[in-house]
Amino acid sequence: MSEQRVTTDELIVLLDAEGRAAGTAPKALSHHESTPLHLAFSCYLTDDAGRVLITQRAHGKTSFPSVWTNSCCGHPAPGERLREAVRRRVDTELGLRAEALTLVLPDFRYRATAANGLVENELCPVVRATAAGELRLHPDEVAAADWRD
Repeated sequence: MSEQRVTTDELIVLLDAEGRAAGTAPKALSHHESTPLHLAFSCYLTDDAGRVLITQRAHGKTSFPSVWTNSCCGHPAPGERLREAVRRRVDTELGLRAEALTLVLPDFRYRATAANGLVENELCPVVRATAAGELRLHPDEVAAADWRD
């Protein structure tokens, strides 16, 4: 597992209706049935064969536990650049290096409600990157992963 650890006091960047930074809040206290709009990202990793890595969220996650999804997602910390945040979370969750990052959907925004009532409400730029290194799943974040054509 990576040297970086998942922290319980992580801050997220809150956004106004136009998508501009409007403050910060603790991540753990901000995701509920009335989650405020905040900044996140979604990353799809590919390998040299052109396959895409999909992951199953850890079964103990508060939001969307056990759901199969993208390669990695997360929240940039206050003052952290998007590419830095993607690289940090890919390393933390998957033990991989994210290389050749490409922003593919800069303005993607969504709101979704999980089965437990928790709401995601995010401006969520989507990034494609090439994976390098050996896959090492962080069990608190990822239950399983699979490379798909």
